[in-house]
Amino acid sequence: MTTYKAPLRDMRFLMNEVLDYPGHYASLSNGAEATPDMVDAILEGAATLCEEVLAPLNHSGDQEGCHFKDGVVTTPKGFKEAYDQFVQGGWQGLSFPAEYGGQGLPMSFNIFKSEMMGTANWSFTMYPGLSVGCINTLMQYGTEAQKQQLLPSLVAGTWAGTMCLTEPQCGTDLAQIKTKAVPQADGSYKLTGTKIFISAGEHDLTDNIIHIVLARLPDAPEGTRGISLFAVPKVNVNADGSLGTRNGVSCGSIEHKMGIRASSTAVLNFDEAVGTMVGEPNRGLEAMFTFMNTARLGTAVQGVCHAEAAFQGALPYAKDRRSMRALSGKKEPENKADALIWHPDVRRMLLTQKAIAEGGRAMIYGVLKLGDHMFNAVAAGDQAKYKEYDSKLGFFTPILKGFLTEMGLEAANLGIQVFGGHGYVQEHGMEQIARDARISTLYEGTTGIQALDLLGRKVLLGSKGKCVRDFSLTMLQFARPHLLSRTPLGAMARNLTMRAAEWNVLTTAIMLRAPKDRELVGSASFDYLMYSGYVMMAYYWALQAEKATQLLGELDTVKAKSKGKSKLKDKAASEAAANAAQPAKGAESDEFYRTKIQTAEFYFDRLLPRANAHRTSALASTRSVMQIDKEHFAFV
Repeated sequence: MTTYKAPLRDMRFLMNEVLDYPGHYASLSNGAEATPDMVDAILEGAATLCEEVLAPLNHSGDQEGCHFKDGVVTTPKGFKEAYDQFVQGGWQGLSFPAEYGGQGLPMSFNIFKSEMMGTANWSFTMYPGLSVGCINTLMQYGTEAQKQQLLPSLVAGTWAGTMCLTEPQCGTDLAQIKTKAVPQADGSYKLTGTKIFISAGEHDLTDNIIHIVLARLPDAPEGTRGISLFAVPKVNVNADGSLGTRNGVSCGSIEHKMGIRASSTAVLNFDEAVGTMVGEPNRGLEAMFTFMNTARLGTAVQGVCHAEAAFQGALPYAKDRRSMRALSGKKEPENKADALIWHPDVRRMLLTQKAIAEGGRAMIYGVLKLGDHMFNAVAAGDQAKYKEYDSKLGFFTPILKGFLTEMGLEAANLGIQVFGGHGYVQEHGMEQIARDARISTLYEGTTGIQALDLLGRKVLLGSKGKCVRDFSLTMLQFARPHLLSRTPLGAMARNLTMRAAEWNVLTTAIMLRAPKDRELVGSASFDYLMYSGYVMMAYYWALQAEKATQLLGELDTVKAKSKGKSKLKDKAASEAAANAAQPAKGAESDEFYRTKIQTAEFYFDRLLPRANAHRTSALASTRSVMQIDKEHFAFV
């Protein structure tokens, strides 16, 4: 079975050396307590929880799954005890305001924690993960009474939350929602309808579950303009926050799924269930997007989690398993065969996993700064700032969700491939990673939906291409100082310069053609999203290569000085020089930085060229997609 080790060195490299999170936190109104020592303590504590408590339950939870009987869902053995430890550690409230019982730290802490939890045990992570979106929605759109009544227990983790959108007759097309909400004399509403595919919709981990539900008022207009949002508790909540009688919400069944089997996916029946409105009437979808965007970023993290988990499982196997001799000659003459890792194709697979995991992590950590500023604005009640950062974040969200989940699934499949036939059986854990990863490209909006959101709503309609121009300008500004360098970083900078121009030309070409070809956005959107993802990841790999090159040079300089001073027997000066150049906590050696540069080279040489094919496909005529008549799509 695979084991999990939190990648703290890589996390610290990004936070402290590449992205300057200490400086970022110093700029936030809620970042004063996020000192380097505090950050280290939190990362270490989360790593311990994930490595020692959650990871050991991953395989057993998958094997056992959830149990359903008479409307009651029981989670796998050990989950309740692990969740109690999670609650006792205060992990749910890490990034929420102190006035509701949280620790008041920036939002990004929640993602750092969730990444480790998700890699260790994604099924478990979904239970508290859904609550985060529920809390964020109530914080921004809830009434003061709702906040005081619901948030303390949600933030403590003793209650959980869900998102209830999908119904039997509709998935992504929310205009078809039928669930009704009838107003009552006391200001509450009674909801009736059925919701399906509700992650963590019913379980035994918490005393109560707060469902955030989309429904229609009796006089609501048709379509998405007539959808309102409601908070509906599993158990009614008294005015003082204590629990009352059971509400009219019941679990009809749970799904038998391909993966994430230890996470309950429920069918929920609302039978005149009492709820309160969140936000304004008929504007529920706007409020729900707070929840959905939170969930989409969380799902983007899943792509990184499964890439990391697959890499951590495949690498030791490739080092230990021996098969044939390397083409360039014997590498381990003392053995009958060489280890798999000596074969170039196995290295290709391992490096692809590594590049996806570490490149994706950099993308998410880079974007999280915007999220910190956005939630800071929400806490301060600054609507203008909130909209500014929400708009910026909106450009990145579909790329992160769509691209990283597709890449995470690729990395998971490569994990099986490294193991060969052994990867296809359960005992090694690789097939579970692939099964768990498969859902990530589907829920919270399929890759196709993310692609339409990116190209149609964010790029063409929303900004007329400005969001691409802004990010490509950032790429150019980074590349300019390195263009004449003959180092690997120089080659990356020149490639980025070309890609920045190419991305804008691609965007403009689609923008000019779209009015004449109404199907173009739909046919080009997937390839446009993947192209955007490959180029954006290239930028974040170049950032890492730049910092690694700089720090490697500093270490070499210090070593040279230290060696010279040692010859002079100036021991004190030598030790001082060595200590002055010590990298951030957790650095093993200069090989860490060297490997970073080499992995970046692999990405630019082997993965980024895929963008060329996506660009060609995005510009292709829609004729080849649309010319076959509906009735001629036949089996024979």
